[in-house]
Amino acid sequence: MKIVTAIIIAAGEGKRFGSSKQFALLRGKPVLDWSIEELAAHPKVNDIVLVLPDETRKEEFLRRYMKVCSVTSGGPRRQDSVWRGFERLDSRRTELVLIHDGVRPLLSQDIITRVIAEARRSGAAIPAVPVEDTIKEVGQGEVIRTLDRQRLYRVQTPQGFSYSLLEKALQQAKEEGYYGTDEAGLVERVGHKVAVVEGDPRNIKVTTPADLKIAEALLEH
Repeated sequence: MKIVTAIIIAAGEGKRFGSSKQFALLRGKPVLDWSIEELAAHPKVNDIVLVLPDETRKEEFLRRYMKVCSVTSGGPRRQDSVWRGFERLDSRRTELVLIHDGVRPLLSQDIITRVIAEARRSGAAIPAVPVEDTIKEVGQGEVIRTLDRQRLYRVQTPQGFSYSLLEKALQQAKEEGYYGTDEAGLVERVGHKVAVVEGDPRNIKVTTPADLKIAEALLEH
C-alpha cells in the first residue's frame, strides 16, 4: 500500500522569538503539538516524521503519537532539516510527502485534504492566500516599481509532492549547493509546475511573540 507521510520541520532555534518557538505554549499546549495532532487526525496521513533541534525528546513523541514513526535532528538550515527528514522515509511505500512548518499550529483538515488531492493529481501542490496589501519593490531606499497585487500570493504549508519529484528536487539542490526558501521553489528549479490550492488566512506562522498572541486570538473565534 502506498502511503502519505508528513515531515514536520521544527528544528529552529527561534532567534527572533527569543526561545524555541515550537515549544512555546499556545493555550497550554506546545505550538508543535497543535500541528502534530492536526496531521495525525487526518485519515489520509499515514506516517509523520518529526525533525527537531535534537533527539532528546524522541521517545516521548514516539510514545505519545502513534503516527509519529521517526524523530531526527535538524541540520544547519531549514533545507538541511528537510533533507534529514526525507532520508527517514520509506521509498518503497511513500507515494506523497507533505512538508509542514511546525510553527504553523492553526492548519486545518480542509487544507490538508486539498493539498493531498492536488499533489496526487499534479505531483506538486501548495496552499496560498492572496496578498491584501500593496507591494512595492524597493532598492536603495526608493521605490523601483509597484507589483501587481492580483498576481501575488502568500504561500503556506503543508506543501505536498510526489516522492520521486521531491527526491529529484532535493538531490539536485544538494548537488548544486543551492538553498531555496521553500520546497516548491526547488521543484520549480527542476522544471515541474507547482499547483496552488486555497490556503487559509488563519494558517499563520508563529515567528515572534506577537504572532503567538495573534494565534491565541484566532483560536477564540
